[in-house]
This record gives sequence, C-alpha cells and structure tokens, in this order.
Amino acid sequence: MRTLHLYLLRQLSATLVVTVGVFTLVLLLGNVLREVLDLMASGQASFALAAKAVGLLIPFVLAFSLPIGLLTASLLVFGRFSADQELTAVRAGGISLVTLVLPVVVLSVLLCGVCAVVNMQVAPASRVAFKALRDSVLRDPKAQFIPEGRYVSLGPDLTLFAHEVRGRELRDVLISGTTNLVNGGVTNRVPSLEVWAATAELVLSNAFPSMLVLRKVQGLVLTGDDLQPFYTEEIPYALPPQRASGQGLKLNEMTFSQLRAERRLRASQGVNLTPVDVQLHRQLAFSFACVSFTLVGIPLGIRAHRRETNIGIAVALLLLTVYYSFVILGQALEARPDLHPELMFWIPNFLFQGIGGALLWRADRGV
Repeated sequence: MRTLHLYLLRQLSATLVVTVGVFTLVLLLGNVLREVLDLMASGQASFALAAKAVGLLIPFVLAFSLPIGLLTASLLVFGRFSADQELTAVRAGGISLVTLVLPVVVLSVLLCGVCAVVNMQVAPASRVAFKALRDSVLRDPKAQFIPEGRYVSLGPDLTLFAHEVRGRELRDVLISGTTNLVNGGVTNRVPSLEVWAATAELVLSNAFPSMLVLRKVQGLVLTGDDLQPFYTEEIPYALPPQRASGQGLKLNEMTFSQLRAERRLRASQGVNLTPVDVQLHRQLAFSFACVSFTLVGIPLGIRAHRRETNIGIAVALLLLTVYYSFVILGQALEARPDLHPELMFWIPNFLFQGIGGALLWRADRGV
C-alpha cells in the first residue's frame, strides 16, 4: 500500500509542477505584456528591473495557478491511471478508491496551507512591492516616460520623438499628430501637426511627468484644410497623467493581519465593515480551493476516460467557471451589506466539495 501511495504521489507531484508552471506562465503574461514588456521594448526598464517585477508578480498569480494546476493534475493523473487499467488492478487487489486517493487528499490539504500563506500574506505584499517598483520607474522621467531615440505616444493622435534625453532636458524634439478631416462627405486621416523644437524641459508634478515645455518651436499646424507654418519661442504642453498606486493601501492589497486591523479601526469609527469582510473571507475561503478542486478532479478524471468522451473535462471547466464566478460576484456586491456578499466565497467550496464527495463515492462503488 505504501509503495502504491508513493507511486501515485510521485505521478501527481510531477504533473502538478508542470501544470502549475504552465498556468503561472499564462497568468503572468497578462501582467507582463501589459506592464513589464512594454517598458523593456521602449527602453524604459532594464532586464534586471523587469526580472524583479516578474518575480514580484509570481506569488500574486500563484494564488490562482496552484488550485487550477491541482485540478488539471488530478484530471490527467487519474485519467491516465484509469486508462492504463491500473485502477482496475488496484480494485482487484481489494483496495478501495477512497483508500487509494487518501494521500492525494492529504496533499491537497497541505497545499491549502500553502495557499493560505500566499493568499493572506505573500501575494498582497508582493503586489504592493510590485506597484512600488512600477511607481519608482514612473517617477524617473528619463527612464520611464520619454526614452531616448524612440517614438512614444502622447495620446491617441500624437507621437513624440526625442533625439537626446539628459535628465529632464530633451533636445531635437519632434511631435507629429493626425486627425480626421471630412471632405465631400468622405472622412480621411490627415496630418494635423508637425512640430520641431530645439529643446524641451520635462516638468514634474508630485514626482510624475506632467508637462513638456517646448522651446524654439517651428512647424506646421492644420488650419482649415491646409497646414500653416508657425514659429514661437516657447509652448507648454500638458502630458497624459501617470498612474500611481497612492499613499494608502487598497483593501485588496492588504494582508490578512492588515485587514483585521482595518476592520477594528472601522468598527471603532462606526463605518460599514462589509468591504473589509469581503476581502477577509475571500482570502480565507479561496485558500480551500485546493481541496475542492482535488475532490472534483479525481472522479472526473476517472469518468472522463471510462466514457471515452471529454464530458468530464468539460464539466470540470464549467465548475471552474462557476467557482470564479462566485468570487467575482462576491467582490462586485461588496457595497450591498444586506446581501452578505462575504458568504458567497464559501458557496463554491461547499458546492465543489459536495459534488466531488458524491462523485468519489459513486466511483468507489463502481456506479
């Protein structure tokens, strides 16, 4: 029995490492492509800085990828276990399915502890550290907003190119713009602005770039239907606002202990506690997702092969959607204390564990 349990755990652990790694990479791409790779491509962040940012994002996405990876690993391992007739051999030896999967369930409970640490402490702290790192880059006008020798967007219709960037001083600056021009009922995209400035100065507001003062400016500007030349000594141009994380922490960025302290503070002030309760219950309830997904994944993996269809996997994906739908719904209703949205995070856990337990019992009986 011990040999069989060790064999099953090795199979599950190896598959779990792969599935968690894949889902972590997929979930990371959404953040990396949006906030990290864009900085590297424009020369606004070094490779070392980007690597540090990715490292800070890993715990944040691990809170999601670990339960999903465990569900997928359970489906794959027990589907293969059934397909290779190993399950039939185990049953012929008088070993029940419940006894067989017991160490896997114990492993899922241990992973719940890992998820709890990640959800309640590591992930919020890492997310805050990532935003602080991002804001430190945003506060560097040379490194973040206007890279040297590259085109950057100043909005949907304007682009800027600076030949040299020396701190907040720019040299040989080109700004070009386009607009829609209607002529004879036909809309055409035409140049609206072609500007060259000998120098420019980047003005900061609250440590973020807010204005670009162009000096010795000449170029063409669209007036009516034609581009007209102009020259001026100085033109101030307001830059798009840069986002900052703010001085205080949002509730979804707080650790479990910080949320408890915030709840005590709000209780003493007589403030609505529901938004804090939502985050507290979300962190705690989501930590049990590993057990819930494991109990569902084991019988579905067995049934998926036995019926030689993809129904089991399809049902698993449907249940996965249902699980996260309750999470999203609970967060969306945090302003409705009368509906007790904090309790909605526990519904999918009870639902998954109930369905998984029933399916496991039926599979053990050979139904």
